[in-house]
Amino acid sequence: MKPDSQNKAPLSVIIPCYQCKETIGRALASVASQTWPPQEVILVDDGNDEEIANFLKEMQEFYGKNWIKLFRLQENQGPGAARNLGWDASTQPYIAFLDADDTWHPKKVELQLSFMLSHPEVALTAHRWTWLEKWGGDNVPDNPSKVKAHPISPRKLLLSNRLATPTVMLRRNLPFRFDPRKRFSEDYLLFLTILLSGFPGFYLEATLTYLHKPPYGASGLSGKLWAMEVGELDTYLRLYREGRIPLWILMGIVPFSLAKYARRVVRSLAWRRKV
Repeated sequence: MKPDSQNKAPLSVIIPCYQCKETIGRALASVASQTWPPQEVILVDDGNDEEIANFLKEMQEFYGKNWIKLFRLQENQGPGAARNLGWDASTQPYIAFLDADDTWHPKKVELQLSFMLSHPEVALTAHRWTWLEKWGGDNVPDNPSKVKAHPISPRKLLLSNRLATPTVMLRRNLPFRFDPRKRFSEDYLLFLTILLSGFPGFYLEATLTYLHKPPYGASGLSGKLWAMEVGELDTYLRLYREGRIPLWILMGIVPFSLAKYARRVVRSLAWRRKV
């Protein structure tokens, strides 16, 4: 379904795409099906081969070049660099991120952006997500109309990263970007930097994003558990070096992170047994 609302949301949706031919159609359909469609979708081809590049052009033609803006990186640079390109190219006051293999609840933009517009001081919002094997039609766990929101504590976020990137919405004018050199935990570093710099964030208690592969132990970046852990430890070290967290927090958070890593390994093995 193509978005036909004339009253589009002041939002740019940024979708990096690498080897995404099997899933990008589903992701775009979930954006097009929003009760309040975003003003634009910025699709970033992150160094795909010509077959996928041409397929993305077909998607752009289908939905319209006025709605989907397509950019291409000649070489694969990772999601951080791709999202930065989309961020810099965006034209709307708010931006949201979606991964090519995930989808959104139809009311995601309506509920989340309405909250941010009602609270212009808020720089970042996120919400719950769930794993959903199939997506389409009425196959959604709930249908929220109102959501509760509470402030995101930076210190609690240090202990547990609840902010999955496809749930996050930001003010476009924030003076930060993803570190394009980081392939793992670049999103966690960005979100912690924003909050630890004093910009307020809120968490919405509603499930508005769906992941269609297990969060640990599946293919893609999330399947590389040790590399993810190294990326998380690097994030903590950078925050310390930048003076955003003191030494005593760094010394406590590192062993805690390693313990979480061990738990992820166990959960990954459990997922594989199910498959």
